[in-house]
Amino acid sequence: MAERRRFAKKYCKYSAMKLDGIDYKDLDLLKISMSERGKIMPRRLTGTSKRMQEEVEVAIKRARHMALVPYIVNTHNMAESAYARS
Repeated sequence: MAERRRFAKKYCKYSAMKLDGIDYKDLDLLKISMSERGKIMPRRLTGTSKRMQEEVEVAIKRARHMALVPYIVNTHNMAESAYARS
């Protein structure tokens, strides 16, 4: 019988940092929960707790509205990061 793979247990990175809240202006913190295309990653992939995931979603949506983070990323030029500032 084949051996089962053992994956590392996922944990909330935000709770490990002992954060009270997530600010929409802190882009380095928001990058943890965003894909390279700028999409919000789900809890099942990141391991984020429910409360922090809700705060992350609100913060990312506010950052998008304030034009700190793009809504969409040009897929033709993927050499640059979605978070590169000009």
